[in-house]
Amino acid sequence: MTQPRQPDDSYLRAVSAATERAVAAAEPIRSEFAGAGEALRADVERWVDDNAEDLVALSRDLHAHPEEAFAEHRSVAQAAELLRRHGHDAEVGVGGLDTALRVEAGGDGPHVAVLAEYDALPGIGHGCGHNIICSAAVGGFLAAATAVAATGGRVSLVGTPAEEGGGGKEHLARAGLFDDVDAVVMLHPFSHDIAAHPFLGRRQVEVVFHGVAAHAAAQPFMGRNALDAVVATYQGVAAMRQHMPSTDRVHGIITDGGKRPNVVPDRAAAVFYVRSAEPGSLQDLAARIEAIAHGAASMTGCGVELNWDNNPAYLPIRHNDALAARWARHQARRGRTSLPRGVVPEYLTGSTDLGNLSYRLPAIHPMIGLGDPNLALHTEEFAAAAATPAGDRAVLDGAIGLALTTVDYLADADLRQAARAEFEAAGGALDVATYFG
Repeated sequence: MTQPRQPDDSYLRAVSAATERAVAAAEPIRSEFAGAGEALRADVERWVDDNAEDLVALSRDLHAHPEEAFAEHRSVAQAAELLRRHGHDAEVGVGGLDTALRVEAGGDGPHVAVLAEYDALPGIGHGCGHNIICSAAVGGFLAAATAVAATGGRVSLVGTPAEEGGGGKEHLARAGLFDDVDAVVMLHPFSHDIAAHPFLGRRQVEVVFHGVAAHAAAQPFMGRNALDAVVATYQGVAAMRQHMPSTDRVHGIITDGGKRPNVVPDRAAAVFYVRSAEPGSLQDLAARIEAIAHGAASMTGCGVELNWDNNPAYLPIRHNDALAARWARHQARRGRTSLPRGVVPEYLTGSTDLGNLSYRLPAIHPMIGLGDPNLALHTEEFAAAAATPAGDRAVLDGAIGLALTTVDYLADADLRQAARAEFEAAGGALDVATYFG
């Protein structure tokens, strides 16, 4: 048999059916805050509707010309050009990143940053829908900018490169781009509309074992097999999975297994992604991986080198429910029902560098559905969906949601106070840059 046996989809179908029932029974999310006045909200919504063609065109253009992390030169130029045509000169190349962008509007009052992502995936293109994220963020900023003077606040758009593994938001945070920001808002396309969906923290580690080369037939006893150490580590991780929280994930590949079968490998390596739902449990899981690697080194007589986080680690998202509820209210204006957390299975998730900002200041990262409950991120099917009428609608509904949530925050002191109090009650700001040492 040359072809793999395809996994049975019985469990997936059962989960889909249960999710469909839970979605139908979910109660709407409510908000106790007044936000901005209805006249101001209507003006913001009208701006997006009147400029829908520009926003959709940007999304389709980015989708047709995908660029990978830190190489999004055309993408950021297209976003900057649209901003310029609407009267805002964006600065490109901020925070030490060539493809980062920033532009502001408003006065010296409370400050909300709307975040854009625009990097694509190797070989798949926009299989994570960042063309939608960028276009909705640009529209959200431009629409909010038309109303910001009435609130006395300030809104900025920050284009954040390399979400797909590069940690662009963390690089920009360390460069000080969010030091004067009070809250950040962004969205992400998905299979469902969800006000606050969990994303896991993520670290990555390269484990390199150093052995002693020897002729594998004539003198194997003179060797120390680095590949054996990698295999022992891989098996140790597999055995550990039974004893991890159900939210945690570890997955890895062997990147170096030696050069020839007749030579005992003196070098072998593997790379693991380590994910967890809390910063503390992510620390613990990383320590357990290190213990396994050191044990494998002792077993085989090899040396071991652990290289953590060549790019910044990602923290899990700490959602701000006060702000997420405003998003849900505004999506209802567009005929969408943003689900509360826990309705859609929470293991259908990944990781994002927005988590790093959410431990610095109040943040939201709602999901906006593309109309197919079976869509999975990072697939060719998702990439195709990101350039359909459903994707176009997500751009416009998302732009309105981001703009109205921003304007609500700037106009409503009670909402600002509640968002800050919730953030502080959850533990306040974390020293993200040094958290993992």
